[in-house]
Amino acid sequence: MSYCKQEGKDRIIFVTKEDHETPSNAELIADDPNDPYGDQGLILPSGEINWNCPCLGGMASGPCGTQFKEAFSCFHYSNEEVKGSECIDNFRAMQECMQKYPELYPQEDENEGADAAAPPLVDSTAPVPTGDSSPASVPSSNYTPSPPTPESALSSDNTPPTDSQAAS
Repeated sequence: MSYCKQEGKDRIIFVTKEDHETPSNAELIADDPNDPYGDQGLILPSGEINWNCPCLGGMASGPCGTQFKEAFSCFHYSNEEVKGSECIDNFRAMQECMQKYPELYPQEDENEGADAAAPPLVDSTAPVPTGDSSPASVPSSNYTPSPPTPESALSSDNTPPTDSQAAS
């Protein structure tokens, strides 16, 4: 036998196996397309912004809700060649407001969005190693080449030094 139980705001319905075996006779009511609070998404059928859309994550309310609405509306209705280019002041005002409430609008660290597996940047001023990749031929990051001296230009048998001898 099925029954209902109310616990606070929740209504719990217990059903039997027999209740599940019979087809449902519930009638579904079609959504009202003009309901601004319905599950319409960000843009309503009228083309207006649905400020109640959960996709906005509550940005339209709170201490910076007005600035957010102004900036977002400006961008949405923009007809400029570069969409939203006339909205910079609105977005700046929104950003300044958000910086006043860091506990509500935390800023991302610059490195937080970066890929952790990304290779480190290469110093473009550092010498590029040639084909020999042995440690002796790859200069360290604090390597400063010194001009050759007459004594180091030639080896003891008066032959020019090899690449590995010159690097040491």
